[in-house]
Amino acid sequence: MDQIHITDLQLRCVIGLYPEERREKQDVCLNITLFADLRRAGISDDLRDSVDYKAVKQAVRALVEESQFLLVERLAAEVARTALGFAGVEKVRVRLDKPGALRFARSVAVEVERTRADFADRA
Repeated sequence: MDQIHITDLQLRCVIGLYPEERREKQDVCLNITLFADLRRAGISDDLRDSVDYKAVKQAVRALVEESQFLLVERLAAEVARTALGFAGVEKVRVRLDKPGALRFARSVAVEVERTRADFADRA
């Protein structure tokens, strides 16, 4: 399966369990891998045969910046669901880093991998 990588997408959102985490937006860093069959696009040179990764980024940005989830796991899953809403995306891997979440650690990260089937019962 071919892959498109969106690397180090820096966004801000309300995320966390504790009151001090919910007062102001915090930094998160996303790495998203979109799995799709890109063979046709490689021949046609036509965006309609590929995945519009700019549109994916814009949808993810809108989701994240308006979100107020408690857990990074939930935010990562919702980013995956959003990406899978785009034609051609068959599977997605999302790594979500929350810098400064733990003292003495640069970041805490969650990585999820989802397909459309993972969300079929929640349509």
